[in-house]
Amino acid sequence: MLVPPEMHATQSKMIYQMNKYCTDRVQARKLQIHKTIIEVCRVVQDVLKEVEVQEPRFISSLNDYNGRYEGLEVISPTEFEIIIYLNQMGVLNFVDDGTLPGCAVLKLSDGRKRSMSLWVEFITASGYLSARKIRSRFQTLVAQAVDKCAYRDCVKMIADTTEVKLRIRERLIVQITPAFKCAGLWPRSASHWPLPQIPWPHPNIVAEVKTEGFDMLSKECIALQGKNSAMEGDAWVLSFIEAENRLLQGGYRKRCLSILKTLRDRHLDLPGNPVTSYVMKTLLLYECEKHPREMEWDESFIGDRINGIFLQLISCLQCRRCPHYFLPNMDLFKGKSPGALENASKQVWRLTRIMLTNSRCLEEL
Repeated sequence: MLVPPEMHATQSKMIYQMNKYCTDRVQARKLQIHKTIIEVCRVVQDVLKEVEVQEPRFISSLNDYNGRYEGLEVISPTEFEIIIYLNQMGVLNFVDDGTLPGCAVLKLSDGRKRSMSLWVEFITASGYLSARKIRSRFQTLVAQAVDKCAYRDCVKMIADTTEVKLRIRERLIVQITPAFKCAGLWPRSASHWPLPQIPWPHPNIVAEVKTEGFDMLSKECIALQGKNSAMEGDAWVLSFIEAENRLLQGGYRKRCLSILKTLRDRHLDLPGNPVTSYVMKTLLLYECEKHPREMEWDESFIGDRINGIFLQLISCLQCRRCPHYFLPNMDLFKGKSPGALENASKQVWRLTRIMLTNSRCLEEL
């Protein structure tokens, strides 16, 4: 196909702008976050070492693999979540009947096997392994460890929450979340994925993702708040972080996500935090479905993909709903105030307008 020379020139300019933005802004953000991660992990590893001395069932899985820490998720440049993987689910069955949006429960496969569970004292009379009971015990152990650890002068437990949250040097927040890995399983609530009419991702990648499975986290589930469900304290939150990361391999998808996160941190860190990095990642996954061909994720199309994601974001903010990628019944905007979403919508539209009308906008953004 013949392409007009002026179109080539425009594309070349856009690629140059993107590469410069990645060098100047994205890399600076990554470098700063990397330094912060090392600081955070040093403190958390010391705290978890103390926890393990008191309670060997909570073994730290926070290990450094060439500068990458398994289970660490960057929420923002000053906020992190660290997943601690617990051992042994053997005598427990995974139950996902759709009554708890975004959550599932772990139930004894046989009442007679109660004493065989590593977590026997956290199993309710009905046979459920209670996420809240495990978290409560873990919270007590972490509080004691914080008082004993080498960094006790610069780390404090955050009160008024059932989550295990630490504040480090007054400026960093880290949440430590107990979890189980569920490999070789796929939840019924995500069984619709992938959509049959959409040719992305490739069936081999789908098989890989489903074999890898998902995580079950012991944390507050926003979707259940206010429902007063009897199961709320026992329920575990479903997490697909590894699956999402696998899907974003290939092409310039990960670079696209880095640019989106940088734009979010610089321009959309707003009151009420309606636009999180996770919302950006979710919309990127939907954009992958809209543009399933690998060539559409080439360097020369990244500007178009980013504009498409921002237009999706405006639509979600105006509709006040952003469905989770794997669990579309779960709304990522749940609990956000209408005012915060309205304000974010205006800010995103302002930013999108600049990007659509100014080919050199990345110099100022």
